[in-house]
Amino acid sequence: MAQGVPIEGTCEPRFARVRKAFEENFAQRGEVGAAAAVTLDGKPVVDLWGGFADAAKTTPWTRETLVNVFSTTKGLTAICAHRLAEQGKLELDAPVARYWPEFAQAGKGNLPVHYLLSHRAGLPAIRKPLPNEALFSWEAMTTALAEQDPWWEPGTRHGYHALTYGWLVGEVVRRITAKSLGAYFRDEIAQPLELDCHIGLDQQHDARVAPILPAPPPPPGAPNPFAEMMKDPESVAAKTLMNPPDLLAPRTVNSRQWRGAEIPAANGHTTARALARLYGALSRGGEVDGVRILAPGSIERCYVEQCCGPDAVLTISTRFSLGFMLSQPLPGSTLGPNPRIFGHPGAGGSLGFADPDTKIGFGYTMNQMGTGLLIDPRAEALIKAVYESLG
Repeated sequence: MAQGVPIEGTCEPRFARVRKAFEENFAQRGEVGAAAAVTLDGKPVVDLWGGFADAAKTTPWTRETLVNVFSTTKGLTAICAHRLAEQGKLELDAPVARYWPEFAQAGKGNLPVHYLLSHRAGLPAIRKPLPNEALFSWEAMTTALAEQDPWWEPGTRHGYHALTYGWLVGEVVRRITAKSLGAYFRDEIAQPLELDCHIGLDQQHDARVAPILPAPPPPPGAPNPFAEMMKDPESVAAKTLMNPPDLLAPRTVNSRQWRGAEIPAANGHTTARALARLYGALSRGGEVDGVRILAPGSIERCYVEQCCGPDAVLTISTRFSLGFMLSQPLPGSTLGPNPRIFGHPGAGGSLGFADPDTKIGFGYTMNQMGTGLLIDPRAEALIKAVYESLG
């Protein structure tokens, strides 16, 4: 127990530093409720949870607590695309329009699939104003994206497709498999690996969900990148995060409608344990406990850099492979010390990643959002402790 905060779970003695960092997150870094998990060569070595699932701090965070992990969901979506590519059902260099003919509108007939995965498609936002309810309509969002002309010449820049990534990649998956992205992920990945991980959450699980707690406002005078992005409501940055207008409002992301929809860039609900197990499989050649998700050759595509530098949407530099965020050459933006690490953070702090060099799988989930754009200080402390434990 960390200063009155209940901490439960298991942690091998070798990884005692991780437990200490987890406890310090509650004592020093504003944690309310969270979980952290690590696998090493497919075996669980850290599985911790603690704190509270509600703002009033009356409901303990349990082993089974689920939470929305925002953009950490993008990594799950990318794995689906890589699985189809490995099976020969999806050609990453092929035009998106081969699978989704309506996408050819507005000069996008030759835009390749791999631009969708690496945020180079020029489609991070939809220009025309959308009603709030469009967020929950797959057809409304994919139709709007098929009609949308790119904000920049595809392939010449990259810019974070914060929400549109999920509909773009997800519609390609749907056209190929006749399954929604959430159903494909469930059938091909979550169920075989026995992951408590959902893109489109059934109502029966609502009692296990920890509501997301909004990030506190930055202190006076501190940088506020989100406020900067919102200054021009017609800009690509503002449209990315505010069209539909209630896109990321607390009342939206804590609603049954949000939980039940399939928004494959942002509304995955999962545990840290599930993230660590999934990425743990990818860190050791794509297989764990006799279940293979990807072959080693496919995993290589997950960590090979596709773009790096100033982001056309965010106010920072970003670096991506095909579907995954890579470590950034910026303080506080590294996933770890090794060059092949790949994964994805989520708004507010959640994170999952694989490290093929050490065979580490990492998962971190929380309900109290932080203010950073990339790696949250709480996750950073845990990552540091993991690698210190490895020696």
